[in-house]
Amino acid sequence: MFQVPLEGFSALQGISGSQKFQIHKAYGSPDHLPSAHTCFNQLDLPEYPSKQHLEDRLLLAIHEASEGFGFG
Repeated sequence: MFQVPLEGFSALQGISGSQKFQIHKAYGSPDHLPSAHTCFNQLDLPEYPSKQHLEDRLLLAIHEASEGFGFG
């Protein structure tokens, strides 16, 4: 399971050393789930129509991905 280092987000490590956490806009349908690139500490979020829709999609992604990962 992924955890933030004790030193906080500033101490995150990526594929080639220190790598800040980033959030990027994902283009496509607001029905798509968020995706993550753990090697780069990056979260890709589609443009959702509301905060509630964002929360629902994030929770669904967290629960659906709790047993591993896949390639899309």
